[in-house]
Amino acid sequence: MTSGTAHHDLLLLATEHKSAAVTNWSGRILWIGICLVFVLGVYLLMWRAWKKRGQRQAALPALPTAPEAGGAPLLPPLVGRYFGSTTAGNWLDRVVAHGLGTRSPVELTLRPDGLVVERPAATDFFVPAAALTGVRHEKGLAGKVLPEGGLLVITWTHGDTSLDSGFRSDHPDDHDAWIETITRLIAGELPATAGTAARNHQEGSVT
Repeated sequence: MTSGTAHHDLLLLATEHKSAAVTNWSGRILWIGICLVFVLGVYLLMWRAWKKRGQRQAALPALPTAPEAGGAPLLPPLVGRYFGSTTAGNWLDRVVAHGLGTRSPVELTLRPDGLVVERPAATDFFVPAAALTGVRHEKGLAGKVLPEGGLLVITWTHGDTSLDSGFRSDHPDDHDAWIETITRLIAGELPATAGTAARNHQEGSVT
């Protein structure tokens, strides 16, 4: 093989290698466009479903606001997250009317007259004591699943609808004290003051 032929073969190999490295930009742009259209389509369908759900729930009354005077808190405030509300007993039937479907940080205050729900990212609301019907540990609500017992679910009546609302404290060990105190409030017993409830919970934790 002559040096000229060898040089020519090297040039061909180099050319083929360089050509293989060329990116098919038109194909890549096409696939990116398809993916974007798919994602936008999914979000559009979700938005339409959310809007239709809100229209179906339009008969749900406006959320009540907390009276200024409602007695001393029965427990220290619960600071954590609000994960949404569903129709009672159906953990996937999310209620979106009046902002009840909006997840948000939350601060709960339990008073003798009811439950004050303060949500920085959504509308605050109030659950009168007479509307409270149940409370329990739960692992999932409104499509959100947490470790076993990770949610504090409070059942209450609003208008003609029974709702489950899910909360999670920044300190989940507090859920037990909340379940005990709300249960007593529903039963019509005189709940302890915030200081007594906190002290009893701490003593119970130590033992």
